Amino acid sequence: MEADIEAANRELADARSTGKPCPPLRGRLLPEGDVESAYRVQQLQARAWQGRGERRVGAKIGLTSRAVQETFGVFQPDFGMLTDAMAVGDGVEVPIDRLLQPRVEAEVAFVLDKDLPNPQLTTVDLIRAVDHVLPAIEIVDSRIAAWDISIVDTVADNASSGLFVLGTTPRRLADVDLRLCGMVLESAGEPVSVGAGAACLGNPLHALQWLAGTLARAGDPLRAGDVVLSGALGPMVPVTPGAAYEARISGLGSVRTSFSAGGNK
Repeated sequence: MEADIEAANRELADARSTGKPCPPLRGRLLPEGDVESAYRVQQLQARAWQGRGERRVGAKIGLTSRAVQETFGVFQPDFGMLTDAMAVGDGVEVPIDRLLQPRVEAEVAFVLDKDLPNPQLTTVDLIRAVDHVLPAIEIVDSRIAAWDISIVDTVADNASSGLFVLGTTPRRLADVDLRLCGMVLESAGEPVSVGAGAACLGNPLHALQWLAGTLARAGDPLRAGDVVLSGALGPMVPVTPGAAYEARISGLGSVRTSFSAGGNK
């Protein structure tokens, strides 16, 4: 099994470096439903990135929106690591050839000012630990051909991470109702995705609670200063080369990203 885990890691690394997606891992290198082995693949990737000098800056939660879950037939959340190399400035153009099969989704980002080592966290614990929230666009990507993913494939692939963009209008939790905040993601002035905070496990705070407890039980808790992308507020949207996208989340403000018109690798 260890050889298969290492082989899965190599295939994902090769896909990143060559720009050519690999076949699904499930049922080939990783057993169907074996999420534990998939996270071991993810950990191998994380160690490689950190070995190249990338710095962990937080984590992302995936598969929190019912719309996204139904797209892939996956009905449980997952998580992946965020590094400084994945961060893109608000409004900065992204070279399309940095990515394989990019899609965008609007999210609420939490920025923590306290460690969260306790697996049994209350809502009050979470509220006290959050310094501020920001609007965010996650640029998700998949190293798996045609986005043909199961929970095993996406977990191994660092929760289908790509890049992320944070807005620049920090808000205190007390100033916004995350469950009711509406979201619209636009391109060329037209809505391409709409949703609300309730689409993210009922409330983005619920997603943060799930992640904080999961990582604390694993002995790798969230830390002060971490950024947490809490999951999509609506359907993800395939990226059109040359297009620009703006997400507006009520009470949080807006965030923008755009892509160069060049072809993928």
